[in-house]
Amino acid sequence: MGALIAVSALGGCAGDTVTVTLPDGAQRAACQALGPRWPDAVSGRPPTGMSVDSAAARAYGAPAIIAICGYPAPAPGLLECLDVDGVDWLVQRRSDGVQFTTYGRDPAMDVLVPAAYAPEPLLLPAFSSAARSLPETGQRCR
Repeated sequence: MGALIAVSALGGCAGDTVTVTLPDGAQRAACQALGPRWPDAVSGRPPTGMSVDSAAARAYGAPAIIAICGYPAPAPGLLECLDVDGVDWLVQRRSDGVQFTTYGRDPAMDVLVPAAYAPEPLLLPAFSSAARSLPETGQRCR
């Protein structure tokens, strides 16, 4: 899965280009429309160069905070689910940070936050505008 490949890029140094692999769904209109909705900065960190030039993804700072649109909408499950600014996010803890995935949106967006930015959920409001623009499926956190 592309998000797991992108997670491996979280340890990059300042000035590095972040390696991002886009999912097939990144070409969907909803993802391609994200360009003006991405934040100008996340927690004071400006955008970072990426290996792809796509409106469906952005990276910020070093280590990189990476947001990627175009994943299939996740099915209901047992993962922790947070509501942040009216957007539901599934939480998956990784060895080097946290992967947040929009829930109830299709296509879904991942936001990969390195542990260096703990507490990681505090960065999610920066992505609210982009996430809210994705079509809703009607599913919500319970």
